[in-house]
Amino acid sequence: MKQKIVMKVPMNDPKSRSKAMKTAVGIQGVISATLEGGNKEELVVVGEGVDSVVLTTLLRKKMGFTELVSVAVVDEKKKEEETKPSSEIAVLPTYWAYQYSMPQPLNYVYQDPYQDNCCIM
Repeated sequence: MKQKIVMKVPMNDPKSRSKAMKTAVGIQGVISATLEGGNKEELVVVGEGVDSVVLTTLLRKKMGFTELVSVAVVDEKKKEEETKPSSEIAVLPTYWAYQYSMPQPLNYVYQDPYQDNCCIM
């Protein structure tokens, strides 16, 4: 069953927003994470089988003050009905650009095991 977890996290700069998003997405079962609210201080996490207490505790360790606002069940039937009318979306093929480089030669250092370390003779 999908859950929608809303948390209030103080995020003042883009670095802290990125840190909060990485922390939220790193938990097993998270499908999506978005920032909402006036100052983008609410982190909305949608996932399947996500433990909200573990997520809140982890964000408190990484970010500081974190408040769990709400946990709700997401209805999949409503979303399926909303997506049916907009099913005619053009999908363009994606081409990936690869850069090929020449393989670098391997350098080996050979040391003679019978060589004497005496530098006088």
